[in-house]
Amino acid sequence: MGPLKDIKVIEFSGIGPGPYCGMLLADLGADVIRVSRKDAEGLENKYDIHNRSKRSITADLKNKESVNELLKLVAQVDVVFEGFRPGVMEKLGIGPDDCLKVNPKLVYGRMTGWGQEGPMSKLAGHDINYISLSGALNSIGRKDSNPTPPLNLIGDYGGGGMHLAFGIVSGLIHALRTGEGQVVDSAMVDGSLSLMSFFYSLKEMGHWVDKRESNLLDGFAHFYDTYECSDNKFLAVGSIEPQFYSELLDKLGIEEDKFKDQHNTDLWPELKNIMSSKIKSKSRSEWIEIFKDSDACVSPVLSMEEAKKHPHNIEREAFINIDGFNQPNASPRYSVTKQKIKHNAKQVGADLDDICKEFNLSIDALKKT
Repeated sequence: MGPLKDIKVIEFSGIGPGPYCGMLLADLGADVIRVSRKDAEGLENKYDIHNRSKRSITADLKNKESVNELLKLVAQVDVVFEGFRPGVMEKLGIGPDDCLKVNPKLVYGRMTGWGQEGPMSKLAGHDINYISLSGALNSIGRKDSNPTPPLNLIGDYGGGGMHLAFGIVSGLIHALRTGEGQVVDSAMVDGSLSLMSFFYSLKEMGHWVDKRESNLLDGFAHFYDTYECSDNKFLAVGSIEPQFYSELLDKLGIEEDKFKDQHNTDLWPELKNIMSSKIKSKSRSEWIEIFKDSDACVSPVLSMEEAKKHPHNIEREAFINIDGFNQPNASPRYSVTKQKIKHNAKQVGADLDDICKEFNLSIDALKKT
């Protein structure tokens, strides 16, 4: 079930990007065992989407007997990953050297904001801090406003959890081919820099101005932005290519010659004002009907609730309802090794007995504090 079937993973409990990485691996069929603190035992929240399809145990990581038992588990799995500050796992006796000693083929993933080395490596931070150092944050927002935090999608999830999942799977391929394990150092500042690579390239080629709302893809172009409709809802317009741009103008009923000079940046503010007034004259639903089945690259800006009900998402089963929780489905999709979400998040510690039996561990040692 899924391309990572039979791959066994230990996830040391954390927040945000770490659990998201574990969710991605579990969605693709890996057997992810989440190790949580003893004081979290018994907690239950089926809406904790990042912990779906995982098994759950608890352990006191400051208890030597519990740590020794966990190392027995480490010896029988393919992947371990954690999201603590540098040095924390070493102090607990379950750092990379400890784990690779008992399992030389192990892939040991490490998720941090600043990386394992560097002058900021031991400092606290959040997504907004990591992307502020990568140039990403300064590039997002209107030029007459502060930089706009893009939720925590770039640092935590794109540059963090997804980047670590990619690193782990790449490390797994190496380990399966060579029998050699290794450490994956995934830093959110590095990952967000990687996501910005295209824009650094454009800048060096002279095609990108290092200022907000001054470029093709940052809201400056009249044919690549969002527009408010008469009902205070929004359209997303991304008509970059000339054939799509031509269809945009046709559907909007714009015939002014100045619009034919599409890439004249001096005209963009004026053309945007004209387009804005035109789009403001109708409701979003009216525009969606006009642009229905069109290649103009125009789409509604949906709320999360609206996204669940959109015909395209419904047809592709982009959401899945599990025990009353309608949630985003597993992605990407595979033609042969089809993945399946097993269940919502379990009660913390629910699988301790079963996992101890399966891996021949001492349940008494793991229950000690």
